[in-house]
Amino acid sequence: MTGPADLEFREATSADVPGMVRAREGDEPAGPADPRMALYLDGKHHPQKALASRIAYVAIASGSVVGYIGGHLTRRYACDGELQYLYVVPGHRRSGGATRLLRMLTHWFGEHAASRICVGVDEENVTARAFFSRYGAERLDLALMVWPDIQQALGLP
Repeated sequence: MTGPADLEFREATSADVPGMVRAREGDEPAGPADPRMALYLDGKHHPQKALASRIAYVAIASGSVVGYIGGHLTRRYACDGELQYLYVVPGHRRSGGATRLLRMLTHWFGEHAASRICVGVDEENVTARAFFSRYGAERLDLALMVWPDIQQALGLP
């Protein structure tokens, strides 16, 4: 297992999508990557009530994508932003990479004056719910969690 110091983090583009797709291959419980990711990153696919501003970041180890996160500004569920994607390959989980990705996205949300952030989480995904809860997200309904103020929850200015 590697730690976040062993990973390279950078902003993602649609050119990173093939690597993002490969990262999920073989992770049957996670299922395949969203086939619309490239369109999303290019601003050609808009989730419900999404605004145009969006960003994604990747975590790279040995030249391969091992994690990614993406989010956008929104008006959905009375939120300012939405975490659209978060994935880390099993061999890199619990190493701090997901936390670093979440902090990067949180910083971006802060730069865009977005503090109330929602994320869709399957009711049965106990691991994801625990991760988001650890960082201050609250259950909104069976499939949604929300940070009333994500910057405050993650201790960012």
